[in-house]
Parts: sequence; structure tokens; C-alpha cells
Amino acid sequence: MSSVMLIMNWDVKEGKDSDYFEFIVREWAAQTNRLGLTMVGLWLSVYNREMDQPRIRAEAITDDAANMRRILSSPEWTNIMDRLMEYVDNYTQKVVYTDGEWKL
Repeated sequence: MSSVMLIMNWDVKEGKDSDYFEFIVREWAAQTNRLGLTMVGLWLSVYNREMDQPRIRAEAITDDAANMRRILSSPEWTNIMDRLMEYVDNYTQKVVYTDGEWKL
């Protein structure tokens, strides 16, 4: 069985830490789940700052490429990502195929 993973990276804007955290917990995580993405990881790296890389990494999966395309092209995704951009800089994302089963 294969899945499709969305890998996202970003930095929190200076001075936005508490607002960012509240948004992630109260809105972003729930909305991405409602859209059909299953979050499998959200990390804060203390080392990436020295390597000039984004400090936050989030990973989410869905069943197949068609579902990922539907999610990423939806107005709801655009809306929640526009809100995320109020709090973050250096956002990047990529979609990759996985070759293993995810047991959550």
C-alpha cells in the first residue's frame, strides 16, 4: 500500500510565537484533518537556525495523489494556508509518495 505525504517547512515570524501556537492548536491542525490530511509529525528544530533552514517541519499523509490534489486545490486549504502565512516565513512544501503502510 502506498500513501502520499505532504512535507511542509517554515519559520515562525519574530514576535508571533504565542499567536502562531494558538492558531496551530486551535485551527490549523483541526482544519487540515477535516480536509483529509492525517498529521504524522510536527517538529521544531533547534539546529536548523545555524544551517539557515526553516525550524518547523510538518508532515501529513493521505491515501492517494488524487485526494492530495483535491485537498491542495480546495478553497478551504487556500484559506487555512493564507491564515498560516500571517504567522510564518520561509514556507516550502513538497509532495512525495511513500512506499509503506502508516499505522496510526
